[in-house]
Amino acid sequence: MVESVTEGRPTAVLFDIGNVVVRWEPRALYAKIFPDPAERDRFLAEVCTMAWHGETDRGLSFADNIRRLSQKHPGHADAIAAWWDRWPEMFTGNIVETESVIEDLHARGVPMYGLSNMSVEAWPGVRAMSPAFARFRDTVISGAEGTIKPEPRIFEIACERSGLKPQDLLFVDDNAPNIAAARGMGFLVHRFTDPAALRPDLQRYGLL
Repeated sequence: MVESVTEGRPTAVLFDIGNVVVRWEPRALYAKIFPDPAERDRFLAEVCTMAWHGETDRGLSFADNIRRLSQKHPGHADAIAAWWDRWPEMFTGNIVETESVIEDLHARGVPMYGLSNMSVEAWPGVRAMSPAFARFRDTVISGAEGTIKPEPRIFEIACERSGLKPQDLLFVDDNAPNIAAARGMGFLVHRFTDPAALRPDLQRYGLL
């Protein structure tokens, strides 16, 4: 089910990146390292967790984050190191429906921006994965700001840098807590769960 709020008329779009523009899935890498699904799930639930990864999103270097975790789990040092050494293998392709929408929004002159929980070390490589990112007027990367979604400050930064108010922006993200936080701050929202549903929602908002 697509979660959206259609009150108001946004004039610009604020896009999340991972699993909205490009597909990011750590299991794509760790399926190669841990062929056994139970072992893989246990590693990702107990060792390389999303909470641990979130520290790089806040600005900690991959090297420091990996070193700290390897000290706690020396038996998994090689698998932990792969998180950054083999980082590109976590990406499984671009979401063509989103890329198409971005091109059409650009053709119509609709301002677009990016807002991502991501390390500054990772962003250059990710940015090179899709020409769609060049259509963004600005992209806020959490690792450069020291705050992450769904914390209010990062949304405030996106508004400050775009010069827009929350009600001017349609925020597109796949994460429910991020969508809830943005809605609470006055953003119009589209929870990205089905790539094919994005275009019709943008049409309902009058952006396409």
